[in-house]
Amino acid sequence: MLRFGQAVVRKRKIILIVAVLLLIPSLFGIINTRINYDVLTYLPDSIDTIKGQNILLDEFGKGGFSMVMVEGMSMHDVAKVKKQIEDVDHVASVIWYDTVLDLSVPETMLPESIYSKFNSGDTTLMAIFFDKPTSDDATLEAVTEIRHIIGKQGFISGMSCFVEDLKELIEHEEPIYVAVAVILAMIVLGIFMDSFAIPVIFITGIGLAILYNMGANIITGEISFITQAIASVLQLAVTTDYSIFLWHSYEEHRKEKGMGNEEAMANAIARTLVSVITSSTTTIAGFLALCFMTFQLGLDMGIVLARGVLIGVISSVTILPSMILMFDKLINKTRHKPVVPKFDKLSAFIVKRPLIFVAIFLILLGPAFYGYRHTDVYYKLDQSIPQSLPFAVANQKLAEDFNMNCTHMLLIDADTPQKYVRDMMHEIEDVDGVGYTLSLEGTLGPRFPDTMVPNRLRDELVDENYELAIINSEYAVASDEVNRQIDQISAITRKYDKGSLLIGEGPCTKDLIDITDRDFKVVTGVSVAAIFFILLIALQSISLPVILVASIELGIFINLGIPFYTGTVLAFITSIIISTVQLGSTVDYAILMTTRYKRERYEGHDKKEAIRIAHSTSMPSVMVSALSFFSATIGVGIYSDIDLIGSLCMLMARGAIISLFVVMFIVPSFFVIFDGIICRTGRGFVNKNKTADTSDTADTTDITDTAEPLEVE
Repeated sequence: MLRFGQAVVRKRKIILIVAVLLLIPSLFGIINTRINYDVLTYLPDSIDTIKGQNILLDEFGKGGFSMVMVEGMSMHDVAKVKKQIEDVDHVASVIWYDTVLDLSVPETMLPESIYSKFNSGDTTLMAIFFDKPTSDDATLEAVTEIRHIIGKQGFISGMSCFVEDLKELIEHEEPIYVAVAVILAMIVLGIFMDSFAIPVIFITGIGLAILYNMGANIITGEISFITQAIASVLQLAVTTDYSIFLWHSYEEHRKEKGMGNEEAMANAIARTLVSVITSSTTTIAGFLALCFMTFQLGLDMGIVLARGVLIGVISSVTILPSMILMFDKLINKTRHKPVVPKFDKLSAFIVKRPLIFVAIFLILLGPAFYGYRHTDVYYKLDQSIPQSLPFAVANQKLAEDFNMNCTHMLLIDADTPQKYVRDMMHEIEDVDGVGYTLSLEGTLGPRFPDTMVPNRLRDELVDENYELAIINSEYAVASDEVNRQIDQISAITRKYDKGSLLIGEGPCTKDLIDITDRDFKVVTGVSVAAIFFILLIALQSISLPVILVASIELGIFINLGIPFYTGTVLAFITSIIISTVQLGSTVDYAILMTTRYKRERYEGHDKKEAIRIAHSTSMPSVMVSALSFFSATIGVGIYSDIDLIGSLCMLMARGAIISLFVVMFIVPSFFVIFDGIICRTGRGFVNKNKTADTSDTADTTDITDTAEPLEVE
């Protein structure tokens, strides 16, 4: 490791030149990586709803689906608007009144069942199909053009419109996320570090690593908007620790051991690389656990976040030390006394009264776990954006004027007898919450012979393999009511056609609920098992991994249980992400203290003094790490108008502080009580060449001068 450090010091100018040159492919990758704003596309291809959507696109040339309402127009003016919409690129078809019957048929002669499908007061409704998938760039461009055509007299709803509004909001907010995170992180680092230039150097080094990571997304070609929004902030929050480790180790070798700058840096690089191996491995393991989700958004996030940590580690032992040596004069000119509190008295108090904090652990565990298990989540994606956006306004009008909240589409085998299809559609119309249906047989009824069915309607709804039916639901997407309705409709359709497929936002979201419920259990189990195994190897102890994981899990239970007691509803993905991120990233705080405690026991200190030394010397570093994490995420949590992003960052910020208090009070208390078991079930705690005082009475002299604050072994 020392040779590596020496090589970095010698080649620091080359390293910085390469670091700058790497920005070229990184920026190219960032510019050419597509952002996916539709989380439903991450459902597995093997489920029926996705198979059905692919069939709809392949067989009918229909992908995205939207509803357009225009008000205060005559039928002929609406027909003109319809023609303009049909001429928009990538609009596959528009279904309106004239698709069913010619405009020459007087309104008074229309069956009420047909007229009410397309009219409510002075508002007229049309259904639009696009020839590209819901979130395809071409579909989003078509939505923008349709909005221009219909103007203030029109409204357009549907997932494509939601995606377009979300895209515009994210593109506006994302640069501000990064700016807020950087400014707040620099303020915290400026207070707790001993030079005002160091935070700037830290952020620059981490910023380069973030750009490399985001540029590497060109490998897959696209990432989700959630990953795009939080990856940079989270990489900044997590990898700041590695920069702090390097700086303090460098200062220790330079000041306390009297080494020159280059020699001190070479040794600091060697020690930092060893120190962050366990730390980064647990974080990477927590992020990679997301890859075990069936819902492929987890794979998308897990790879990007884990890769970001790995790149952050490499940057912290190559680019950062090169920059520190390069700007040594500036660092020295901007030095100041850091604001770092002493923890000696608190450490002594905790060591003397561990039962208090273990009792607090036991008292909190029950209600925290109960809240964690009972926090409500929402799956209705548009719930995460401001309701003043055009999409939300259109949805509200659709519900008020036409009592439409969700639209299902049903694919029926074309060989199914017409009588069966008609009977099936009649049964579906009787299901609670079904407003109306639009199908070849059901719309015109048995009085219209097959020869009188308009060809344009037949072309829209039938091809050689399938017949398409549209079902309007009065129930909202992701509600218990619509999920029961979907089950009922599916049961009816399977009676008449076992190969039928029910698709649309509602059925896809129901699948999302079922899949992520299973994923949550899998990801939690994988992350806990992986981190437990890593700690088992790194700490060479059976009992310590149990203590550390249990302590951090309490912090997770508290963090995710608070929303239950405050009545806050979280986005469905929040619990999965927080449970892995908080465990993987904040267990590092406990590792720092644990390695110091283990070393002090090995050197012959009795349990209370060893724990007191470990606690008082590691807590300043833990506090700075936690506050850096907090500062990098809290600003985004407060600022973001997108609840999905805001709540994620808010919970990450709160999780860092909760984990800080857990490590500060509960972990050392467990060490005191279970010291005997820890020493008997682990290696490296007893040095046979030294005789430790096994009494519970600790020497209370000041140990600050003997501490090595940031060493992690």
